[in-house]
Amino acid sequence: MKSNEVLERILYLRDLINKANYEYYVLDKPTLTDQEFDKYLRELENLELEFPEYDSETSPTKKVGGEVIDRFKKVIHKIPMLSLPDVFDIMEIEDFNTRVVKENIEPTYVCEYKIDGLSVSLHYEQGKLIFASTRGDGITGEDITHNVKTIKSVPLTINKPIDIEVRGEIYMSKKVLEEINKKRELEGQPILQNVRNAAAGSIRQLDSKIAAERKLDTWIYHLPNPEDYGIETHSDALTFMSELGFKVNKEANKIVKGIKEIEEYINKISNIRHDLPYEIDGIVIKVNSLLSQKQLGFTSKYPKWAVAYKFPAEEVLTKLQDIVFTVGRTGRITPNAVLEPVIVMGSTIKRATLHNEDYVIMKDLKIGDIVSIRKAGDVIPEVVEAKKERRQGSEKEFIMINNCPICGSVLEKKKDQVDHYCVNLSCPARKVESLIHFCSRKAMNIDGLGIEIMEDLFNMDFIRHIPDIYALHEHKKDLIELEGYGNKSVDNLLAAIEDSKSNSLERLLFGLGISGIGDKTALLLVKIFKNIDNLMNATYDDFKNIKDIGPTLADNLYNYFHNIDNIELIEKLKTIGLNMNYLGENERHHDLISGKRFVLTGTLTFMDRDSLSNIIIDYGGMTSSSVSKKTDVVIVGDNPGSKYEKAKELNIEIWNEEKIKDIVNNLE
Repeated sequence: MKSNEVLERILYLRDLINKANYEYYVLDKPTLTDQEFDKYLRELENLELEFPEYDSETSPTKKVGGEVIDRFKKVIHKIPMLSLPDVFDIMEIEDFNTRVVKENIEPTYVCEYKIDGLSVSLHYEQGKLIFASTRGDGITGEDITHNVKTIKSVPLTINKPIDIEVRGEIYMSKKVLEEINKKRELEGQPILQNVRNAAAGSIRQLDSKIAAERKLDTWIYHLPNPEDYGIETHSDALTFMSELGFKVNKEANKIVKGIKEIEEYINKISNIRHDLPYEIDGIVIKVNSLLSQKQLGFTSKYPKWAVAYKFPAEEVLTKLQDIVFTVGRTGRITPNAVLEPVIVMGSTIKRATLHNEDYVIMKDLKIGDIVSIRKAGDVIPEVVEAKKERRQGSEKEFIMINNCPICGSVLEKKKDQVDHYCVNLSCPARKVESLIHFCSRKAMNIDGLGIEIMEDLFNMDFIRHIPDIYALHEHKKDLIELEGYGNKSVDNLLAAIEDSKSNSLERLLFGLGISGIGDKTALLLVKIFKNIDNLMNATYDDFKNIKDIGPTLADNLYNYFHNIDNIELIEKLKTIGLNMNYLGENERHHDLISGKRFVLTGTLTFMDRDSLSNIIIDYGGMTSSSVSKKTDVVIVGDNPGSKYEKAKELNIEIWNEEKIKDIVNNLE
């Protein structure tokens, strides 16, 4: 066969097989028999092997798996992958609808299945799949391209040669999970508990051949930047993505108007959800108009134009075998239920938090009780109640401990608080929990330093303080010789530790474990202060004047950065080489905004104040709730009130709505 004939045959086979994959996995209307498909695929594999010069990363033969990577690379999402706020009943949906209508919007909604899997982002350039990533923490995900390429419903090339990002859900069907578990039982392996965990575990395999064997699937449901393609509604975006060749759940998506139609849709799907070939754990409700979505905007965590209704949790009964106590990183003591193992919503539950002494007393729980268990929001196991009618008289009363279960220190309970605390700063449990928190996904994200490994390394005196993490390479030889460790796993762990040095400052700030400072607040702070030195030099008032930072958090921050031990820790981390600056990829600059402190007052018509505050922060400005001599600009809407008067009194620059609107509309 001549060279041009070989290439022509290869291209023909690729088109034929891609078309067959689309018809089988997306349309569910196969036109080739399995025998025909296998024959053509085998022919293509042989031709590509014989003529490697015609090999291509977008060939359907690449879907069989076999690529092995050392570890997952980090990916920064240019557009954050935000989660949705959960609602649990029709009243909360009504509240959501009321908030939308208050913005002078007459909404039409799209209702969609909430697929029980894991989120994925797919990136194409000139119509070819370039990379795929997980959601991660919404800002940083992991590159899973080698595994996603094995999913038959993910096109390696789409129907138009365009640059595009689409988002959706990777899932495993109920049938596939059942088949895998039958095989694992025969081989004496532990079964996979549920489709979500099975899909997540499969996509995180370093060997793509394993992922390929798991027969994962996708539904694509979100286009992050629809305006770039002239699209005006979410439903049109779904159609557009379907036309490009993506698997879109068109039959499940329904356009509705008003609460009554939403409720009818939820009731209908609730009745058939268990008959679906895949698991869903709720219904997503989105405002259809993209212009209305833009008008509603976002909070720091969620879009304001969508909610996720979660189906009521299933409940099962089991025995409360014991109540044990754990110590958190702040010293908080938590009672935990030790349960006779039971499967709830597909997961085996052995423990559940009981929160605090008052919670246990309120529930009137006794050791030995038969209790009902459910997954709150289908995720977190919760003890609902004791079945008192099942008591036999042998049950034991709950007694709250007086001493720390780890170090023996006398516990303290502050006035008007429900929690007990171990106040011994040297308590080993507090130290371990602090170290685990520092390495956690939303903090420094050091893959491989989980709870059990950290406890081992702590007990072996390898890691006792945060700087010890970055000296772990000194113990490499000792680690390799330990049971369960090996050259490759130790190398991966040390590489993950080294990589964490280059994290953006918000991860370090959250990882330091300052009381009350969550990951979102940490991001807010570093966007304003830019580097660790500015944070350390900030005054109490600097912190308190920040929107969403109250007196307690301001006090915690100021005290932390003026504590000699904490100052020494930060200096050590500087010496070790940890990045101390905010590296936000989306950080921008504008001469009229960057470095200035703003106060917003009155009603704005073109944008809500929270959205405008977020824009100011994104462009390097700061916002405050009160006018002072430190204020650079006061932005005035309708009915501004006393802040406007004070700005005039202090001779502070004042912008009207037209000026800030013009600036925002011309931002790059």
